[in-house]
Amino acid sequence: MGWLRRTFLTGIIVTVPLIVSLVAVWWIFTAVDAVATPLAARVLGRSVPGLGVLITVATVLAVGVVATNVIGRRLLQRAERWLLLVPVFKTIYAPVRQLVAAFSPDNDAGFKRVVVVEDPRRGIVMGFLTREFTLDRGRGAEALIAVYVPTNHLYLGDVMVYPRESAFYPNLTVEDGIRIFLTGGMALPEQVRGMVDRLPAGTAKADGDGSRA
Repeated sequence: MGWLRRTFLTGIIVTVPLIVSLVAVWWIFTAVDAVATPLAARVLGRSVPGLGVLITVATVLAVGVVATNVIGRRLLQRAERWLLLVPVFKTIYAPVRQLVAAFSPDNDAGFKRVVVVEDPRRGIVMGFLTREFTLDRGRGAEALIAVYVPTNHLYLGDVMVYPRESAFYPNLTVEDGIRIFLTGGMALPEQVRGMVDRLPAGTAKADGDGSRA
């Protein structure tokens, strides 16, 4: 009975992620295909499975081509400013855009690096470096970093501010960090190495306590 139970549990561990992944892929394929299927059916006179996905991909690529063009980028930025004047649209669009942009390695406002900080109150904290800045509170310039610490997968979290000298940068990419948080830490390597970025000479040191932004 012990062997049967272990074998059955092993089968569940293998099949459940596979089934969930296949169902998710099929649901996404069906949802995307359904967007452009009515248009394809009207043009061709019949429904062609998968054609909606191809049309959607082609549309996204076309938008990408326009967005990478100087003139197209300016037009999109102007259209975005106009759309952000709409109250309801702004409430939904702005957070979603910032969240999506955070995962882009080419975006200055995105997650830059995985960072580990020893917080006196919370212990060792892992998060994503989002910004490096200086703060002058009358005691000289303090080199600080803003760290996004997810608390519910990735879309909810805390923004913490720490002294730059207290940061440790492991040999993990942003993609590795995202995978670690999505798996609840199970994707964390057995051994993590990295380096501590030292402050430039002459820069004032900040307090050791982290504080919420």
